[in-house]
Amino acid sequence: MNRTFDDLVEEADSVSVDGWDFSWLEGRATEQRPSWGYQRLMSERLGTATAALDVQTGGGEVLAEAAAFPPTMVATESWPPNVAKATRLLHPRGAAVVVHPEEPPLPFADGAFDLVTSRHPAVVWWREIARVLAPGGTYFAQHVGPASVFEVTEFFLGPQPAARSKRDPEIESADARAAGLDVVDLRLERLRMEFFDIGAVVYFLRKVIWIVPGFTVERHRDRLRDMHELIQRDGSFVAHSSRFLIEARKPA
Repeated sequence: MNRTFDDLVEEADSVSVDGWDFSWLEGRATEQRPSWGYQRLMSERLGTATAALDVQTGGGEVLAEAAAFPPTMVATESWPPNVAKATRLLHPRGAAVVVHPEEPPLPFADGAFDLVTSRHPAVVWWREIARVLAPGGTYFAQHVGPASVFEVTEFFLGPQPAARSKRDPEIESADARAAGLDVVDLRLERLRMEFFDIGAVVYFLRKVIWIVPGFTVERHRDRLRDMHELIQRDGSFVAHSSRFLIEARKPA
């Protein structure tokens, strides 16, 4: 790609980052997918549920790919642009989208759902999940794991040793058990990512805001230029995402 640093950065800094669709990065970045296939497994569980809740649904893109919804399907989301997109995607299929901050309590009755799902929740309030699950109900989710994309984080912010232990699947599974759930599946994988131009990095950091908190082009221009030169020299910037699958059940 024979484009200048300024051109690539300006383009990526001006495009919309609403929703949870990463198609803008096609041909500009790649990310290996977890072997378990969360979308397929989630869809299978939705197909047998009677009432389901998708927590922190984003723009509803992942949920909308399910082949069938249960008779009662609800999704929560806090960010207004995502709420609007999720509503457009999910309402025509009969799902309700509820605006809700990412903090307890969830606005639902005890035992309201036999299935709760979530893909990459920012925070999991385990006691609330356990409360809204019916006896015998299941929480099924894919979470961001520890030190995810830390090659990028530490390139911009320097070493972050304290943050490396966050999102530990063993700690989260212990929290689930403390809330009264039985963890029946837990799998962790680290997955290769590559960024092929600095515009892809800018877009990614604007969209996935927790990778470099407070990221702006102007604030981080010098390091962006350093990374651009590295990509020009090596052909890409390599990082690794971290994902874990967790399934927990409420005793019947």
